[in-house]
Amino acid sequence: MTAEWAKDLPVISRSKMSPDRTGTVESAFIHAQDLLNAVRRLYDAGYFIEDLSVVDTSDGFLVVYHFDHYTAPGRIALRVLVSHETPEVPSISGVFSGADWHERECHDFFGVIFTGHPNPLPLLLPEDADFHPLLKNSAERKRLSELMTPGEVEVSTPAFEALFPKPEEGGSAEKLDKPERADRETGPSSEA
Repeated sequence: MTAEWAKDLPVISRSKMSPDRTGTVESAFIHAQDLLNAVRRLYDAGYFIEDLSVVDTSDGFLVVYHFDHYTAPGRIALRVLVSHETPEVPSISGVFSGADWHERECHDFFGVIFTGHPNPLPLLLPEDADFHPLLKNSAERKRLSELMTPGEVEVSTPAFEALFPKPEEGGSAEKLDKPERADRETGPSSEA
């Protein structure tokens, strides 16, 4: 059953997740242009932002947002995949002010641009820094399907299926059943 905040929300995919395994109950891949709509819905439903982070993959930059609720706990992950060539997502700091520093940190370390951010100055790097220290070179980047499992997919599109091929299409069931490696990149008991 679809949560109220997610009804009629355009998604690339939406999945039920195993809270014991991933720390989240639901995950949604969405397009950058739908991000503000999604976070406004979460805000209106009483959610707060826990964190946001970026994972540099061969498929692009995966921007990951984690939300939770005080009275009805159930961690939700929103994921936006943007290209290395145009690494832009809208700032959500106008909806969740706690995202301000997280967005600045992600820009410092990965170069992802949060359009509409009210104070895009560097947070941790010098203002004249001309590098992003957590960028990987092409040989070091992994595919999303190597880093995480999609969960129990409820809604899927061809774009999502290209990122997470079914075993008979060239993926491996064994690989898809492995615990998420991205846990180490985003912190304990979380999933990228």
